[in-house]
Amino acid sequence: MTNSNPMRVAVSKVPEVTVWFWLIKILCTTVGESFADWISAGLGVGLAATAGIFTVVLLVVLAAQVWLPRYVPMAYWLAVAVLSVTGTLYTDILTDKLAVPLDVSTLAFAVTLAVVFAVWFVRERTLSIHSITTMPRELFYWLAVLVTFALGTAVGDWTLSLTGWSAGVSVLLPVTLIALVVVGWRIGMDAVLSFWLAYILTRPLGANLGDWLAASRAEQGLGFGYGTISVLFLVAIAAAVLYLTLSRADVMDVGAVAAVKRTVPVKVTVAYYATVAVAAGMLLFWAHGQPHRAVAAEEEPAGASVATTLAPGGARVFPAADINGFRIITADTLAKITAGDQAGAQARITDLETAWDQAEDRLRPMDADTWSVLDHQIDVALRSVRSSEPRTVDEKQSLSTLLVSLQ
Repeated sequence: MTNSNPMRVAVSKVPEVTVWFWLIKILCTTVGESFADWISAGLGVGLAATAGIFTVVLLVVLAAQVWLPRYVPMAYWLAVAVLSVTGTLYTDILTDKLAVPLDVSTLAFAVTLAVVFAVWFVRERTLSIHSITTMPRELFYWLAVLVTFALGTAVGDWTLSLTGWSAGVSVLLPVTLIALVVVGWRIGMDAVLSFWLAYILTRPLGANLGDWLAASRAEQGLGFGYGTISVLFLVAIAAAVLYLTLSRADVMDVGAVAAVKRTVPVKVTVAYYATVAVAAGMLLFWAHGQPHRAVAAEEEPAGASVATTLAPGGARVFPAADINGFRIITADTLAKITAGDQAGAQARITDLETAWDQAEDRLRPMDADTWSVLDHQIDVALRSVRSSEPRTVDEKQSLSTLLVSLQ
């Protein structure tokens, strides 16, 4: 006899892994990163300060999540969104402020995640998401989630750096890898390993998807803009979480807590995922050897006739709020150069690059010629500050020229 109305019990502090789980996870990744960029660059708060703010927010949100006696969709997904932002910021600080190479940060986060999993397993004898029923396991879970976001960010950025792919093309790699993970899980490979591999890969997928939808058509995107995409995704997240709150469709069944049996031997599972990893590595190695769009974009065509200067205040054709924001960041960068703070200048000018890229869809149609001149001046400033052997005189000249245009 079967029970036509099975009781659903909140035995775990996390949701059941369904299509809703993966959908909201990807949306949180995209919105979280866009929100962080808006605060860091759009509002001129800066990378380090934004990371500090979100670290405090993260501690508050996680404290509330851990304090709750059961899974609550709104609290859980808020924690995931904040973790997405914070993990991304930590990777960006290593890359942009501390100049840690992406391959090094990728390896460091991979080792960190392995250590977290090892300690978690030794203590609890399981890494299953279905076992998050005690505070120690929940703390291990959230620590692992934080590191996966940082690792996913590093892997995604490293991939773009190696290949020079556009965001639209870059989406295809994590989509393919996730599909292969799903195939492995469906034929009986270890469910826990498959879950965590997919969890890591959804980070670059969400970020690349957001960039593809938001980037301008000149950058091979769909041109919807970061603001529009962020609002749409935020609404989608809110609607999905509201549905799950009312329907309780993602509360785990009692039977879901039972151990998942493997039908494929461990050796076969390891061989399968190792083959997938090697194939992905070979693809990246091949793509790295192709001409890089990112490198080519920074070089002017030989013999090109391009205006490189504007009259003082020539950028006033654009909204004052935008120009003021660019000017503040440029002035901050110049002040750091003058003070001998090269690392600080490199971190601050990244805020300018982010703010400028996000504003392109709005500003370029207003005056394409003025936009092109400013774009060139910003590129020159970026190259001078980020040079492996920076010359203070070149840095000051490029930043001062840009400031004249932004008066």
